[in-house]
Amino acid sequence: PRPSKVEITGVSHRAQPQQVAEEWAQGTFKLNPNDEDIHTANERRLKVRPLQPHQMRFRYVGSQCHWKALPQPPPEPLLLFSHRECDVLFPGYTHLQRAQPIHWSHWILSHAVALTRDSERLLEVRKRIDVLPLGSGAIAGNPLGVDRELLRAELSFGAITLNSMDATSERDFVAEFLFWASLCMTHLSRMAEDLILYGTKEFSFVPFSACTSKKNPDSLELIRSKAGRVFGRCAGLLMTLKGLPSTYNKDLQEDKEAVFEVSDTMSAVLQVATGVISTLQIHRENMGQALSPDMLATDLAYYLVRKGMPFRQAHEASGKAVFMAETKGVALNQLSLQELQTISPLFLSDVNRVWDYGHSVEQYGALGGTARSSVDWQIHQVRALLRAQQA
Repeated sequence: PRPSKVEITGVSHRAQPQQVAEEWAQGTFKLNPNDEDIHTANERRLKVRPLQPHQMRFRYVGSQCHWKALPQPPPEPLLLFSHRECDVLFPGYTHLQRAQPIHWSHWILSHAVALTRDSERLLEVRKRIDVLPLGSGAIAGNPLGVDRELLRAELSFGAITLNSMDATSERDFVAEFLFWASLCMTHLSRMAEDLILYGTKEFSFVPFSACTSKKNPDSLELIRSKAGRVFGRCAGLLMTLKGLPSTYNKDLQEDKEAVFEVSDTMSAVLQVATGVISTLQIHRENMGQALSPDMLATDLAYYLVRKGMPFRQAHEASGKAVFMAETKGVALNQLSLQELQTISPLFLSDVNRVWDYGHSVEQYGALGGTARSSVDWQIHQVRALLRAQQA
């Protein structure tokens, strides 16, 4: 016979998960001498049928209260900052050397976009966590006619596991959560590293005192350092999983400590990162002064392309102009028109426009580029993605 709702869930008597969590946090949870371990103690308090540890799918991870408590990656503060500083130009870097002028907002958005992917990825992880293993038994399933779909609905899970043997040992959702955290920490660490560099005297783009103490990048360094801890937990769990035979083995209890630690670490790091971004200031003048004519060599090649020269030849001609300026000991924009015309007759008086940094940036108007119109488009797109994720 089909069990009733009360028989399945103990709805009329059981404590709520959040209530039990608060009892543990406040030190008021009362242990019973008959409790075999923490799992049976929680099961007793919740008034549900005893489950084997491997049948519990980290419901705390899938619970709405836990996910809402975990701070989300902070693209929204980055969007606000990019909008506020949308007219500031500074050098973009490749190989840690000045490459081309870009909008400061374009750099900010490069990190906002990465963190938006992290937000989206976290939602995908939630879907795969929200799967009910109850009814899988120790290995072969349940022989008593338990309605697993009814269990799923009563316990508010999104789906049920498909195979009882897989359900007892599958920890993909744990590995995926740890990988999500690792990738998010990668993005946060790279952003922190950029800001650490931009705050040094060699750059002087960002005042450390605005976001850290004693004019040292303490908060940023802590964000960067925590990445290694999270990576280690992810690698450690995968090493545990890779050598296990089928179904449940006691090794799998290692997953809990990894998730607890990484969850706490991510919560702290995301709060710090949000605070750093929200209080960040910049030195506009220093950013502008860091722009130099040698960064416009590519623009010189584009100038010739617009005059009809194939890009390969234009790139070679631009290189000759750079070599000529270096030989003469002058900046690239100090070469005379006559000197440029010895390289190519396509150089005309309008070449002077190439040396305008604002013009340089605005030519990259294709979607995704650094022109102001494209930056505005990026802000709009990221906000739309965030709204869709919150829906």
